Amino acid sequence: MPLLRFDLNANAWSDTRRRQKLLDIAYDITLSAFGAPEGDRYQVVNLHQPEELIIEDTGLGFKRTEDVIVLSITTRPRTIVEKQTFYREFVAAVNVKLGIAATDIMINMVENTDADWSFANGTAQFLTGEL
Repeated sequence: MPLLRFDLNANAWSDTRRRQKLLDIAYDITLSAFGAPEGDRYQVVNLHQPEELIIEDTGLGFKRTEDVIVLSITTRPRTIVEKQTFYREFVAAVNVKLGIAATDIMINMVENTDADWSFANGTAQFLTGEL
């Protein structure tokens, strides 16, 4: 936890190694920005045809390319500093390591509570003390 969902253009992200590098970057930033423990890795990739991924600029005046990344993060509550650190470090790392423009990265976080997570066996491990 957190759970990271990546929505990507299937044409631009068809290379498995490129996708894996993206996931590895996100994992590393999750560990550093959120202080998540090693092995706390939950990532899902959804590939879309270009016409199924409409991500505009909300009037901010930039253009997105086919490399667009939509990253949705479901997480326990995080501080504003943790969130801003994640945004900044993730965008910088993806830019440097994959050459993706900062304007091609959209991130949103949805917070929930310990009662909202069951990792297995039909129990809420944060509530039972297992985690």
